[in-house]
Amino acid sequence: MKLHHQIQGQGKPLLILHGLFGSLDNWGSQAKALAQQFQVISVDLRNHGRSPHSDEVSYAAMAQDLIELMDSLHIACAQILGHSMGGKVAMQLALNFPERIDRLIVVDIAPVQYPHHHDDVFKGLFAVELNTLKSRSDAEKQLAPLVEDPMVRAFLLRNLYRTDAGGFAWRINLEGLHRGYAGIAAAPQGTPFDGPTLFIKGGNSDYIQPQHRDALLALFPNAGYKVIDGAGHWPQAEKPALVTRLVQNFLQS
Repeated sequence: MKLHHQIQGQGKPLLILHGLFGSLDNWGSQAKALAQQFQVISVDLRNHGRSPHSDEVSYAAMAQDLIELMDSLHIACAQILGHSMGGKVAMQLALNFPERIDRLIVVDIAPVQYPHHHDDVFKGLFAVELNTLKSRSDAEKQLAPLVEDPMVRAFLLRNLYRTDAGGFAWRINLEGLHRGYAGIAAAPQGTPFDGPTLFIKGGNSDYIQPQHRDALLALFPNAGYKVIDGAGHWPQAEKPALVTRLVQNFLQS
């Protein structure tokens, strides 16, 4: 599984991982800023962006993908930053390969199993009639009845692209992600990672709850915690400068 990635800057390696339905472009402005101090490797996870598709959807497989990427880039040890699903991948990587991770940053996700809460998103994406689609605005109209938030629709439609034949297709492996969603909802598991860890929570987000504290500290006993007031599940988009500053301060401390 040769993951598509982009490298910017010089210094200690920093892997950046996007969330479900995302791509490495989601962290574009932060990656550019962080590249002033670090060698930033922005990654398209399997079944996303320009990386290969696979029927296997598990955090163990995605963590192994990253080890293979690090090996190919001759990176013995790296810092890692992941959001949502990418945060779970980052956690799994630290749990499975602690010697390869120096510092871990997890954005708005806990190491727990979540209920299926993307059903409407999948229904909306499947409802887009790619074969008859004439424009991106047509796709948004078809998506709107099931995905009401215009910002979420815009985020999802970044996966839509024109093929060489002039039609439209999804960059994400929509069918594979839908079939393998149980693997995405699952909790990372493994031996506790005792390296420096920072969890960043959007103040308005429900993804990290007080009842998750014991599970979090059981796997990441040296975890710190920051809350970004006024932000939801995508604090890097809603409060980009603040997220960048928190990441810089943690990595340089």
